[in-house]
Amino acid sequence: MKKIVYGLFFGDSITYGEYDGVFGGWVDILKRYALQKFHEGNGDELILFNLGIGGETTEGLLKRMPAELSARNSSDGNLVFISYGANDLAIKDGVQVVDPGKFKNNIITAVQQARQFSSDIYLVSILPVSKNIDGVVTGSGKLRSNEEVIAYNEILKSIAADYSLGYIDFYSALIRDKEILLSADGVHPNEKGYGMMAEVAIPIIERYI
Repeated sequence: MKKIVYGLFFGDSITYGEYDGVFGGWVDILKRYALQKFHEGNGDELILFNLGIGGETTEGLLKRMPAELSARNSSDGNLVFISYGANDLAIKDGVQVVDPGKFKNNIITAVQQARQFSSDIYLVSILPVSKNIDGVVTGSGKLRSNEEVIAYNEILKSIAADYSLGYIDFYSALIRDKEILLSADGVHPNEKGYGMMAEVAIPIIERYI
């Protein structure tokens, strides 16, 4: 008997797929891939939910995560993907939106909440930013730097190791060609960037279909 497994993708605008008018972002590419595999008659059904909200930080995640998990809870199993940091690490009006210590605590709390519903939890790395906006205050009033991206990714890696979680390293996949894989705003991927992210993530979801 085939199982129906849910995959829940929590994140910000990069999870949502902003700036990708062609494919809809990496999660939507995965959704179509999983659906295609199911229609081919291969394995279990994996239903993916894109729960990305533009501009969200880990503070917002903790407010909605219990309700989201309860609303989408498959008796056959759930996968949970947690993809945050690009907004947390930003500096606005001279203050970091969510400082490293608070960010670490928030991610750990989110993992603990997710564990009530799933044993398959993945933390997702933060993407590098373009050299054009590295350390620069942009039109949004936010300043991001690759130095902070690396520091926050180290936090995510350490939590993944300490809690035996999966870690999806999009940073390493995009860093070399980031100037051609990021959109004009220097933060969000373009269609090529999202496509590369999906290529990295497909082998992970294939384990469940």
